[in-house]
Amino acid sequence: MQGTTLVVEVDASADVDHVNLVKPNDSLFGKRSLAAGAHRVSFDVGTAYSPGTYKVVAVNKGKSIATVKRSLRPNLEIEKMGVGRNHPSKMWNGTSHKSGDEAFVVVKNNGSGPSAVTKLLFQGAVPYPSGENGTNYADDPSVSGIYDPSTDAETQQVVVPPGERKTIYSDRSPFGFVPGVGTNCKSDPQNGTFTVSITGSVRDSSTSQTYQIHYSASESFNNCSIKIGEQ
Repeated sequence: MQGTTLVVEVDASADVDHVNLVKPNDSLFGKRSLAAGAHRVSFDVGTAYSPGTYKVVAVNKGKSIATVKRSLRPNLEIEKMGVGRNHPSKMWNGTSHKSGDEAFVVVKNNGSGPSAVTKLLFQGAVPYPSGENGTNYADDPSVSGIYDPSTDAETQQVVVPPGERKTIYSDRSPFGFVPGVGTNCKSDPQNGTFTVSITGSVRDSSTSQTYQIHYSASESFNNCSIKIGEQ
């Protein structure tokens, strides 16, 4: 795989007219003719394909002369996350969007096919959660909750090719304190848990990770420190 593209190398000695890519349900995904002297074809599988075992079929004069099976199945994992104000070096610079109340999340694709992260959620004991008691975008398909520093705007997806990791950023200030909403600082320390969830564009590639969170004591609703640990 190269990004979201499946590249097929054909042996130089093989007499091949074209190459077919067949879906797991045995329907044709695509057909690529092999030009004279060429030994490579490619299929852009994108990030909305059906996961499973595909067949790459070399064809000559209407007959299949070779078939190779290829698994295309993403496996997204949340490796780590952190709060912007605790890890400023891991955040962005130079945009109008302040990073202190946002979070970074490192996602790795341990699978054999690409996927895209289309939604980022923070639910539980965070200051400004993604559900009804916070920003309330968890069930809104038009909101991803993912910030793109290169455009200084919310993005609809971040592509994660197989074997690669990407850092994605929140866009809805999950660690910003709002009076009477979510979790605020109190005069006594607080402990709780929250869950980071990502939605994958390919079926069965969504995942989540639960973390412990500790709030220090503070007389002000927004002036405590936050520490996070993996549960």
